[in-house]
Amino acid sequence: MSTPLSQARLIALAVPAALLAGAYGFQYIGGLFPCELCWWQRYGHFAALALALLSFAAPRHRLPVILAGLGLAASALVGAYHAGIEYKWWQGFTACTSAVKFGGGDPLAAIMAAPTVRCDDVQWSLFGISMAGYNFLVSGAAALAVFALAGRARKGA
Repeated sequence: MSTPLSQARLIALAVPAALLAGAYGFQYIGGLFPCELCWWQRYGHFAALALALLSFAAPRHRLPVILAGLGLAASALVGAYHAGIEYKWWQGFTACTSAVKFGGGDPLAAIMAAPTVRCDDVQWSLFGISMAGYNFLVSGAAALAVFALAGRARKGA
């Protein structure tokens, strides 16, 4: 029988792993380079994933799972902020970023040839919702589920 804490642990592990896999798939297969805020969203997922893995090493403790939920929540909040910038609801404080790769050639040529990705441009959307918007929805729902399940685990203890 699955306990609420084990369910929370699985959500905290599966959601950031799936979202990071999707993000890297869009980047390396789809050719969509991440902007600065896209990277910030990924940092929350990296933290959530590491803490979820740690929670398997301490299966009776809720703290790593709750911290993983906070990582998901942080990524969701950055996603909401980023989506607002994309939809022109507010102005962001970052303009753009670039992925420069120096392959042993001319560094200036590499800088000039690097793709520049603006945080206020929607690179991909489905049903009018950008990737940042979907990150907000999925990460936010996962964070709420992790918190609710961890709360139920405490009441059951």
